[in-house]
Amino acid sequence: MVLISASEIYDFVDFATPDYDYTLSINVQGIIREEGVKNQQLHRADDNSREVCTLSSGSLFFVYWSWNQLSEADSGELFDLYHDVAKANGMARSFKWEGHDGHTYVVAFNCKFSREGFAVTKWGAKGISLEIIGKVA
Repeated sequence: MVLISASEIYDFVDFATPDYDYTLSINVQGIIREEGVKNQQLHRADDNSREVCTLSSGSLFFVYWSWNQLSEADSGELFDLYHDVAKANGMARSFKWEGHDGHTYVVAFNCKFSREGFAVTKWGAKGISLEIIGKVA
């Protein structure tokens, strides 16, 4: 019997230092999706043969989820993190994130931030996407 070891994003990213020294630690809710892509271009010839141009050896990783129910405090923390130019500044600056897999990553938003609330005491934030820049030792 051959055993294959489990792999995760942490195994494929380098150590990094965030632009903003802050750790997002609000737990992910519901379904989380991880996406890994290579920086490659596929070209097809007239005979359908293929040639792949690999532009870098590393992979790009993204995680996606939605928060269905956040407290006012957590919602406000996210709103401030995203919009403050000295913090994440939208998608421009990186920060630390306590990932769903038990590791801490350096990430940047890869999405627009929107939230919706019910009587403004419970908020939801849909379509959250983070790009994994690297990992924290």
